[in-house]
Amino acid sequence: MDEDTIKLNEAYYKALEKAGAIPLLIPVYRETDTIAELTELLDGILFSGGVDLDPHNYGEEPKRGLGQITPKRDEFEINLCQNFFKLRKPIFGICRGIQLINVALGGTLYQDIYSQCGNPLKHSQDAPPYHPTHRVFLHRDSLLHNLFQKDEILVNSFHHQAIKDLAPSLKAVAHSQDGVVEAVEKIDTESFVLGVQWHPERMIEKYEEQMKLFEIFVKRCKDITWRD
Repeated sequence: MDEDTIKLNEAYYKALEKAGAIPLLIPVYRETDTIAELTELLDGILFSGGVDLDPHNYGEEPKRGLGQITPKRDEFEINLCQNFFKLRKPIFGICRGIQLINVALGGTLYQDIYSQCGNPLKHSQDAPPYHPTHRVFLHRDSLLHNLFQKDEILVNSFHHQAIKDLAPSLKAVAHSQDGVVEAVEKIDTESFVLGVQWHPERMIEKYEEQMKLFEIFVKRCKDITWRD
């Protein structure tokens, strides 16, 4: 997505449909009232992948290695995320989405892991999108570990930014071998907030276990307890 275009890889909404949701593609709105109405109408929100987040959103100047940014999208999604968080509605983030959630809730990012981290793995793979290229280690006291029933999984990887300082309300629940945060969850369990750094929607046809992420998200969206 650039400043004048909205597009989404069909793998996202196909995964949501398969999990039982009716997905809607939302254009960028800047009006506070419209964003508030969207928050009331929708059962949950998935923040997809995309270009880099503007570092001004977390109080930093741009560093070498920062890529394309879309300020209008940043502003809209940050506001939307904060609204959903306040109303305790389910939030799911993929790739840029995990980074967006962290920034919206008060965290920071590595603008470019290759120039800011010591010795990172190759996180921008040249392999086919469905193909897993590195391991992710899951924390045992996490929803993620409970879903997969494994200590580690193999994932694909298409990013050069990553979480640096965690938002106060989030905990890291998965890391790659080089220490990069690969998944976050909300510290408490009052509401559903989950972010993953990989792209499960691109893996599900060959690695069915990745559907568990979409299924739990949709289940929580259908759960009416948050409406009480």
